[in-house]
Amino acid sequence: MKKISWARRALAVTAATVLGVSTLGGTTALADDIVNNIVAADKTIRLNVDETGQTVLSLVERDEVDGDPEPGCNLQGGQTPDYVSYNVVSSDPAVATVNPSYVRFDKCADTSLLTVTAHQAGTAVFTLADAGWSNVNWPAPKGQGKFVSETATFTVIVTAPNTAPTIRVTGVVDGASYNTGEVPVAMCEWEDAEDGTGSFAAELSAISGPYAVDGIGEQTATCSYTDAGGLTATASATYSIVDPTAPAISYDLTPAVPDGENGWYRSDVSLTWTVSEPESPSSLVTTGCVDQLITEDQQETTYSCSATSAGGSFGPVEVTIKRDATAPEVEFVGGPTGDIYYGDPIPVPTCTATDATSGVNADGCVVTDEPGTSVGPHKFTATATDNAGNTTTEELTYEIKAWTLTGFFKPVDMGVLNTVKGGSTVPLKFRVFAGDREITDVAAVKSFTTRTISCDTSLPVDEVEEIASTGGTVLRYDTEDGQFIQNWKTPKTTGCYEVTMTTQDGSKIKAQFKLR
Repeated sequence: MKKISWARRALAVTAATVLGVSTLGGTTALADDIVNNIVAADKTIRLNVDETGQTVLSLVERDEVDGDPEPGCNLQGGQTPDYVSYNVVSSDPAVATVNPSYVRFDKCADTSLLTVTAHQAGTAVFTLADAGWSNVNWPAPKGQGKFVSETATFTVIVTAPNTAPTIRVTGVVDGASYNTGEVPVAMCEWEDAEDGTGSFAAELSAISGPYAVDGIGEQTATCSYTDAGGLTATASATYSIVDPTAPAISYDLTPAVPDGENGWYRSDVSLTWTVSEPESPSSLVTTGCVDQLITEDQQETTYSCSATSAGGSFGPVEVTIKRDATAPEVEFVGGPTGDIYYGDPIPVPTCTATDATSGVNADGCVVTDEPGTSVGPHKFTATATDNAGNTTTEELTYEIKAWTLTGFFKPVDMGVLNTVKGGSTVPLKFRVFAGDREITDVAAVKSFTTRTISCDTSLPVDEVEEIASTGGTVLRYDTEDGQFIQNWKTPKTTGCYEVTMTTQDGSKIKAQFKLR
């Protein structure tokens, strides 16, 4: 061992200026350093439980500027027993121990390999404690020198053994599809050998896709767990959220059913479509579906509505509407015209009908009513109905005029009370005309009737100027005089009478008589 005297060392430092250097008496001089080869700046070895680690201690020369008054190695072999020795001490042997726990340096070239074994989680600081040294004294008055061992100090941090955790997504399945509103709750279930087990809600991504605003598209549930030892496990599941139903189409029709025949409407028709897609409204696309208000006649027309969405397609829904609110046009063909008198033949008309939309039904145009047989107004009725049930009725009116009666002629006076001898015969003379045409057929006379009347009358009294001889009382037409003659055989009973001649049309001639 090399002896170094204080006389040979020019530099003296105080204990306060050298970290961890103890005073050996008087002024302390520094020899060489004991160092380890740990690269980390904090001189720390990190181990898991039951792991081992190593470091090498060596003796490093200290320069004079660093406090060594004798540059070069202050420990040289061959000068037995020239050495330094140390115990390697753990601050917590329960955490970590070292082997060997004793080191000795005989010369600066010596090294010592230390193996550290970790036992349990925690921190242990390893330091060198003087175990003995020889021939490194310097004569007085310089005092004694000391090798610096504090530079060999290192720390061991032991962590418990750590198994990486596992984690999985539950509730939803990767690649699955779920109906909107029916997506299961996505959860994260983790398991760790050291930390145990647990669960928590998965983190859900925003829904992506063209209909994301409706909640339709893809979504990812992500799980991540970091254990106490700092190990992380992740998992994810991507699934689709779908619209399970196609759009729904309905409509309101007013009137709800055709108000005419054969499926025809005879009034205004309102058609209102309703298309609903509550699950994915933004994806809804309609074709047709135009509301209608039909106020004009039309042939059968079909209106349709189709819809597609993320949930599928529906339709077309079709509504057929035909409207005919216009009745047929009816015209008479033929029929009576001009003046018509009782007994004249009456031509029966026919009729025609047209309908521009639904057409006239199979019955066509029908004329009802028989020709009139009495004096007065009469009509023919023409009726036609179209296939929608619209009916038109037209009337052709005409009048049967009464005959014109003239008479009674002389010897009977009209407007007076004619006086005749009872039992005599009175010729009743008259003429009958249908317009300008004279009727000569005795069948035109329906009846002659008499009845008694009160002689208390305001009529003037006039003697019958001519009394025909008794003879036949049969009605006849006198072609020579151009008149009808009915000889009335008067009763022999005195009193007042009224004679009435009635023709077939109901026309009458009346005359009053007083029998004496």
